Amino acid sequence: MSGAGDTTLLERSTDECVQLKSASALAFAPNGVLLVGDGLGARVYAYETGDLGPASGRPIQIDDLTGKIAALVGTTPDQIRVPDMAVNPASGNVYIAVARGAGADADHLILKADASGQLTELDLDSTPHTSVDLVDQPDAEKVDRRGNALRTDTITDLGYAGGKVVVAGLSNEEFASTLRAIPYPFGAAQKGAAIEIWHGAHGQYETNAPIRTFIAYDFDGEPEILASYTCTPLVRIPVAKLTPGAKVMGMTIAELGNMNRPLDMIAYRKDGHDHILMANSNRGVMKLDAAGLGDYGPITEKIAATRGVPYETIGELQGVRRLDKLGEGHALAMVATGDALNLTTIALP
Repeated sequence: MSGAGDTTLLERSTDECVQLKSASALAFAPNGVLLVGDGLGARVYAYETGDLGPASGRPIQIDDLTGKIAALVGTTPDQIRVPDMAVNPASGNVYIAVARGAGADADHLILKADASGQLTELDLDSTPHTSVDLVDQPDAEKVDRRGNALRTDTITDLGYAGGKVVVAGLSNEEFASTLRAIPYPFGAAQKGAAIEIWHGAHGQYETNAPIRTFIAYDFDGEPEILASYTCTPLVRIPVAKLTPGAKVMGMTIAELGNMNRPLDMIAYRKDGHDHILMANSNRGVMKLDAAGLGDYGPITEKIAATRGVPYETIGELQGVRRLDKLGEGHALAMVATGDALNLTTIALP
């Protein structure tokens, strides 16, 4: 599971009663290990799902996802939220983070959907798992300038890179924007690395805005984090620099437009060319040309529009809220259409 192919490295535990306080983000490590970020609980879980395929190769289509989830768990669709999803590359099955209810009384669970669209609940207690507590989450009483609790952004995204679980979000440090690179299998967590960036659209250095979404990306064989923030700067951050307590300057290689929040992104290869697909709150789905991605220099001045890595907007993809790869030529998209939320398989553009 650390990349060496050893399936025994995860220390199994089933005697812990798991009570998620949130399910902020989902991702997969090798060998079907599901990573669950519980931001409000300041903990990351690793579940050995045993879901190792083989993948069916069939597309997934689930219409009225919230309605089907509500029927499964015995409530009404208005009581259901779906914060994230992740496709298990080993099997092609999709895992879905679900909140039933609102606020502190909400129940949080993980569902699995197979290619037929059948939904089942993952038994969090009996599935072998380990977890690690974060040590630098924002203080419970801290709020941002809009009055929103900072603790809700303890974990904004997570992923697996170079034998480490990388966790983006906010910390309780002066430079609050943080990336925590936790060796996997888990040991004791340490402080994250504080991340500073130059935000060209704002014309200033920023240290307190959290990364909203990221992917692991190799540059000349070295793993880096390719991250995006609100108002859509695209930033490179080397994984090797993410040591506990470090202060790391990210390199902004693109400004993709303000008044926007990036929601999710994936990297893929099609017809011999590398691309990145990014879903956004207000700017649709962007297809970025990743050819020569390592050749873009840093943006270090205030800019009025967009600059850096070129992109096009995929007009036929509307309402996309989450993305993950589904095989080599397709992606699974969580799409909002009016009040409905659907899972649909799309061909990679």
